[in-house]
Amino acid sequence: MRLILHWLINAAAIWAAFMLIPGIHAQHQSLPALLLLAAVFGLMNTFVRPVLKLLSCPMLILTLGLGSLLINAFMFWMTGWVASAFGVGFQVSGFWPAFFGALVVTVVSSLLHLILPTGEASEDRGR
Repeated sequence: MRLILHWLINAAAIWAAFMLIPGIHAQHQSLPALLLLAAVFGLMNTFVRPVLKLLSCPMLILTLGLGSLLINAFMFWMTGWVASAFGVGFQVSGFWPAFFGALVVTVVSSLLHLILPTGEASEDRGR
């Protein structure tokens, strides 16, 4: 259940980026296309992001963690590139739309995780 809720939160955050940031385009803004895009985004963050963080560890230390903003922007752009292979029609046209889109996705998903019960707090109490 928690996985589905995270998936829906990512979909809502990506939809917010569509609406707020010029330069982020979706050919199909239907719910199935948005859910597929959120699945691609989740898989990219699960498998590619840890490798990027490991490889860029010296940069992250030198920038006191601000380099993670660049990793987020790259991951958002790369999600668009991979999603286009599945026919979703998601396009990020440049660095700044990717950067601000990643910021919007981060802020919206963080707020939704605070508002919605994801079950993590109740699991921590049980330990």
